[in-house]
Amino acid sequence: MLSSSWDPSTWGRSSQDDVRRYPLWLDEPESENSTASVIKVKQLDDSDSLANPDFAEIPDELPILPLRGVVVYPHTSLPLNIGQPRSIKLVDDVVSSKRLIGLVAAKNPDLETPGPEDLYRIGTVAAVQRLFRTSEGTITMIVRGVARFELGEFTELEPYLKAKIRLSPEVIDEGVEIEAQVRAAKDQFQQIAEIAPSLPQEILGSILILDDPLHVAYTIVNYQRLDLEEAQAILEENSTIAKLQRVNSLLSREVEVLSLGQQIQNEARTEIDKVQREYFLREQLKAIQRELGEGDEQTAEVDELRKRIDDANLPEEAEKQARRELDRMSRLPTAAAEYGVIRTYLDWIVSLPWDKTTEDNLDLEYSRHVLDEDHYGLQDVKERILEYLAVRKLKSERTEELEAIPEDEIRRQREGVILCFVGPPGVGKTSLGRSIARAMGRKFIRMSLGGLHDEAEIRGHRRTYIGAMPGRILQTMRRVESRNPVFMLDEVDKLGRDFRGDPASALLEVLDPEQNREFRDHYIDIPFDLSEVMFITTANWLETIPAPLLDRMEVIRLSGYTDHEKLEIARGYLIPRQIRENGLRQEEISFTDEALETVIRFYTREAGVRNLEREIGRLCRKVATNVAEGTLEQAAITKDQVRVYLGKPHYLGSEELADRTSVPGVATGLAYTPVGGDVLFIEATAMPGNKQFLLTGSLGQVMQESARAALSYVRSMSGELSLDDKFWEKHDIHLHVPAGAQPKDGPSAGVTMAVALASLATGIPVRSDVGMTGEVTLRGKILPIGGVKEKVLAAHRAGLKTVLLPPRNEMDLEDVPEEVRKEIKFVFTDTVADAVKAALVDQKKPAPRKTSKKSNSKSKTTKSMSKSERKTTKRTSKTGSKVA
Repeated sequence: MLSSSWDPSTWGRSSQDDVRRYPLWLDEPESENSTASVIKVKQLDDSDSLANPDFAEIPDELPILPLRGVVVYPHTSLPLNIGQPRSIKLVDDVVSSKRLIGLVAAKNPDLETPGPEDLYRIGTVAAVQRLFRTSEGTITMIVRGVARFELGEFTELEPYLKAKIRLSPEVIDEGVEIEAQVRAAKDQFQQIAEIAPSLPQEILGSILILDDPLHVAYTIVNYQRLDLEEAQAILEENSTIAKLQRVNSLLSREVEVLSLGQQIQNEARTEIDKVQREYFLREQLKAIQRELGEGDEQTAEVDELRKRIDDANLPEEAEKQARRELDRMSRLPTAAAEYGVIRTYLDWIVSLPWDKTTEDNLDLEYSRHVLDEDHYGLQDVKERILEYLAVRKLKSERTEELEAIPEDEIRRQREGVILCFVGPPGVGKTSLGRSIARAMGRKFIRMSLGGLHDEAEIRGHRRTYIGAMPGRILQTMRRVESRNPVFMLDEVDKLGRDFRGDPASALLEVLDPEQNREFRDHYIDIPFDLSEVMFITTANWLETIPAPLLDRMEVIRLSGYTDHEKLEIARGYLIPRQIRENGLRQEEISFTDEALETVIRFYTREAGVRNLEREIGRLCRKVATNVAEGTLEQAAITKDQVRVYLGKPHYLGSEELADRTSVPGVATGLAYTPVGGDVLFIEATAMPGNKQFLLTGSLGQVMQESARAALSYVRSMSGELSLDDKFWEKHDIHLHVPAGAQPKDGPSAGVTMAVALASLATGIPVRSDVGMTGEVTLRGKILPIGGVKEKVLAAHRAGLKTVLLPPRNEMDLEDVPEEVRKEIKFVFTDTVADAVKAALVDQKKPAPRKTSKKSNSKSKTTKSMSKSERKTTKRTSKTGSKVA
């Protein structure tokens, strides 16, 4: 096996193996200092033919030499390196005889010893012209292609391949087309020679004088970079025109590649020349400015930055770092890449508000007025802000007394405050932040954290990265131009976390009053004081906030609004804004209280007022349309007109509760969600079976365990419910929580599930005006839960009149508005048995369900019950069958 080291890309190189590069120069004598032994063999030229005495004929059997990654063409010469023993043996035998050899390319160049099946079927008969033996034992020989052949049967495999061959001469075409193809090939090769000056002119000249089309095609291809498949395809092509067409296609592509490469080199050279010219002109400009006594551009820029550093009143460490970087920048040429990096870094340092603050407005009466003017209710938040301002006022008035007290170096004095507003959407968390800033006389800035995944968004990138920038905390501080703004971080409960880092962990330093005095951004890498910033975060849900981050914030809950509060908010804030946004005048539209109550109760059901404002906006747009058309001058929106403008109600109020709970096995629970409190219906039904318990409704693990605990306890109290034990053995129980597409989980649905199962077992429906919440144990105890205020407000919105709560949650009712407490009756149930007694419609004469045969059970039960009880049992049986 052999390979060729010939590479057209090395045209024009002067080296010891030039004879291999230019196989047409065969008559030059070898160097006297050459260490290789040379065996000269009779050389062929164009006058040689098979009719000569030495080549009277090509035998029909030839030794076959496989080639690796190279194809030899007729009428061309090529150097080949031989190193394998069997190939050396073949060459020795060929040289001692007629010097003819069959050269065939291997399909896979990586094979060391290809067999007959690994070779192409078309090859070239070649004559060995010159032979070089090296001291390493290898052979370099120059061969010249004679004719094309097709492989036949292999006659010998050892010590080397030998096969029958059949000559396969090409079809010689004549005419104008082939002449045009020859000229095109010569012209394109000439273009290549002009673009690639390393190609010797002797080669170009030898090709231009050729007339034979086949000779032209093979000679040009011999000097082109080709894939093995392309080179073999040209050899196998029978038609001369087809060969030339392939050659022209390859030459055309090579011309395009070389032209593009030359264009790229020219552009790069032009750019380099431009940079050198600019540098030369810049140096001349510096010299002229020195002669005129003027400073150059770089000096002016350095002086400007130095002045800004002096005026920025930087802390000691920041000033030291800035001046050190400025000195480095002054010694760098402006064309250096690091020059721009340092200039940007210094610009960020001097742009930060190191000592810029706004003076707090400590007038408590004014602050209270502003907060009441902007928001209705929300007394907890307003009181907390007024407390903060009162403390600031006292500290400013008693400065001398406080300075006399020794400062604690470990527990430093805290200036700022970190609050977390938690509540459903639409309760005014973000707008409340703006109101706080207005009341205090501070600047307000907001930054959204929702969907943030990259830690560098908080702390910034290190300056070693290309395009590095400070984090969004310092970017925001630079925009607000104050060191003590009201800084709102929205949606802190929606932070992401992935391979780029944990932004919540990065926020620990920002929101920790013990650490944010020296907040270090990765880009600035200088401590920046955030201790005077009033941070306010907002969230809909505390469960997704990491515990260490939550521990650093003071949580203030905004649970939602009552119907009365929504009415006042609509009157004072929403209606005036919608009138203004829809281009109406105050006298052109008015709302009655009944109309607003209708919108609140039947068209919205939310903790906040966002949807309420949308519905008011719809009403205003309807009126605006009529006013614009001239069909109406003034509109008073009443209860009846609400239905005309807004269509059918979206919610049914207490009618839905009565309809859902009219059958046994359905109980109304109270849930706490990220959008506030909500009512939750839990349904249970029974069917003949073998004690299976099915749970559906996308329930989480906690709710599933609560359901199993509730079932176990209800089964244990069968005696108290007058139930036959065989009922549980002969029935399957299915418990379902509607809205199955919404995942549900939590620890407060146990009592509702127990009451639903007790209602199913006794056949007595649950009261439609009763809602409940609480977790249960296996012994029937009801445990306290959270979110009482949100759940009670949801019950009030839904029209419930009685709410069952665990006794230990009685103190939580202090957070519930008084108007809601007056309209709802609260029953504190300590056990499941108490909840069942309070929730079922009739506990005096329960209707026990028997598990004996249907006919016997029906007749016995009917005889022992009164007329009214039989009606109830009949209705219950029909309804239960429908549900099952």
